[in-house]
Amino acid sequence: MTQPLQLRIHVSEPWDFERIAGTVELSGWTTDHADPANDEWEVQLDAGFDFHERHIDALLIAPLYVGEHLSRMFDAVAGLPVRLAHRQDEDWHYAFTAMISERAAPGDAHEDVDDGTAM
Repeated sequence: MTQPLQLRIHVSEPWDFERIAGTVELSGWTTDHADPANDEWEVQLDAGFDFHERHIDALLIAPLYVGEHLSRMFDAVAGLPVRLAHRQDEDWHYAFTAMISERAAPGDAHEDVDDGTAM
């Protein structure tokens, strides 16, 4: 079985998302990354949010720019720009833009540690 990919999602649009949902930082996981043919990843959120009287607990992530692929996230320094969709009337509705990056697990070697040597 494929290990779930842990994601950090920073929502940038709509501009008032934080006021409406209470946060701009979301986290979740997906296994859709395991198939390189997947152009979109369905992400299960760790904690859902309310948006315009709907509770959202899953998002569909797609590249923001034509010709991009989500796997490019693994090479990005600050994250990859994406479009986010939520379920509405049994279909996906694109409503947000965001930056996604891989979320480090607690205690992971990728976490920044201040050892006091930087000047």
